[in-house]
Amino acid sequence: MLDREGPIPVYKQVAEIIRRRIDHGELKAGDAVPSEVELEAEYGIARMTARRVARELRELGLVHTIQGEGTFVGDDTAPRNHRRPLLYQQIAEEIAERIRREELSPNRPIPSEKALMRQHSVAKATVRQAVALLRERKWVFTVPYRGTYVSPREDWPQD
Repeated sequence: MLDREGPIPVYKQVAEIIRRRIDHGELKAGDAVPSEVELEAEYGIARMTARRVARELRELGLVHTIQGEGTFVGDDTAPRNHRRPLLYQQIAEEIAERIRREELSPNRPIPSEKALMRQHSVAKATVRQAVALLRERKWVFTVPYRGTYVSPREDWPQD
């Protein structure tokens, strides 16, 4: 239970909870710590507070962060244990599935960066990684200054 009125900042309280999980072996070297989105949902905190939690854990030398992938227990030499696909991969797969189901039509735009950022509560860099992955797999193409569009059906990857 967080003490939101006490003298200890909320981000330090949440960081302490995660530190205890590391100390007790619930989170091991290489494991992903909860994402900003997960921290927001679990503790009812703001995005900036969730970011400060990760910064506090880094400053304590308990975790390291890899942009676009997440924050992991231990230093950057520890092999990462991915419990689930990375967030940008999940977003890309969701969009690809919408294309397969024809909710998004060929030569029509996919949702904008801002819409995807809002929908998934992620940073612009995460959305851009998802779109880059979709582009690499030929699900979409980008027209500079116009947007990103669903590729013609004949260009879609064969699963």
